Amino acid sequence: MSLLANGISVVLMVLLGICAAARCWPYLRGDSWQLTLGCVASLLVLFPHELLHAVCFRDDAYLYTNWAQGLLFVVGPETMSKGRFIFMSLLPNLVFGLVPYVIGMIWPRLTFCLAMGTLCLGMGAGDYYNVFNAATQMPKGARTYLYGFNSWWYMPQ
Repeated sequence: MSLLANGISVVLMVLLGICAAARCWPYLRGDSWQLTLGCVASLLVLFPHELLHAVCFRDDAYLYTNWAQGLLFVVGPETMSKGRFIFMSLLPNLVFGLVPYVIGMIWPRLTFCLAMGTLCLGMGAGDYYNVFNAATQMPKGARTYLYGFNSWWYMPQ
């Protein structure tokens, strides 16, 4: 799974980076500090990314961190609908990835936003994999819950 997520992440970052560079090419020479800050910001939002996942749970949510191996994830004991699971999975990627990327594409002088958005969208590859599985495998009316690194679905009685 980690090889697949890393592969998706790299491909996504390269494609988004090419589009971003093509859009803001004239501004890249003088604003290299913005690129650097965008890269640093993408790392600084790793923890808030997980907090946005956590606020989507109605009850308790548990944040697991293993900084040495670069692991951060949230699980909760409650079940949720397919739609809420997809929303929970995508929310941080929308807030920290898509919104800054779109802002940077609209105003290419904001290379900070483009760098941060590109990297944050790429770092959400594991979330996209979960969304793909939920969208393609969960039937209508199914519920899902998280346990460890896995998500499981079932049909309520």
